[in-house]
Amino acid sequence: MANLFLNQAKQYAATRPAYPMELFEFIASKTPRHDLAWDVGTGSGQAAASLAKLYKDVVGTDTSAQQLSYAPRLPNTRYVHTPPDLPLERLHADVAPPGSVDVVTVAQAFHWLDLPRFYAQARSVLRAAPHGVLAAWCYTEPRVGAAVDAVFWRLYNASQPHWAPNRKMVDDEYRSVDFPFDPVVGEAHTGPFEFSTERRMDLGDYLTYITSWSAYQTAKDKGVEMLDEDTVKDFAAA
Repeated sequence: MANLFLNQAKQYAATRPAYPMELFEFIASKTPRHDLAWDVGTGSGQAAASLAKLYKDVVGTDTSAQQLSYAPRLPNTRYVHTPPDLPLERLHADVAPPGSVDVVTVAQAFHWLDLPRFYAQARSVLRAAPHGVLAAWCYTEPRVGAAVDAVFWRLYNASQPHWAPNRKMVDDEYRSVDFPFDPVVGEAHTGPFEFSTERRMDLGDYLTYITSWSAYQTAKDKGVEMLDEDTVKDFAAA
């Protein structure tokens, strides 16, 4: 997964949407203690920075050192560059001891994980239920307005051959994922729970967001320019 974002880490950090604080407050309300959060696939630290406002300590891990280089440096947050096949011994030594984590979060990275391996890792470091919580989420495609959205969806539909197959889990909003955990206290199901966020972008920012897609880089590597002159003109006109 790290290689898919190797060439666009800067664009990813600059243009990916921030997650609403209400999401993190909801998660924090489900963990009795707020000592330690582990953010998996932290990338450039969007989720870790918000968790740091609610948890005493945060550790963010990612398989991409380049992505981590753009993560914000905060006094209660540390980042660890990890291999994709991180063994439990190294997890416990480098990330968190067994049974010590209040919440494990996965923001827009769940679909890249080897889920059986990850579930075993999460269970090994989380506090015993119901005191430890696993929270994974993704965001849907942006909505701007009818004219811009029409151009966007034409581009997005044409981009499908360039996405990794597991990216379809995002299109499904993780609804079909095997999630073998009980609902958190006070909830009747494991999700999805919906939150919304807004971000103001000019045309340049919006196009840079598209270039942060893994599909954009995959297409470019094959000699395909998704943001060709006509598409850019259509966005500008919209």
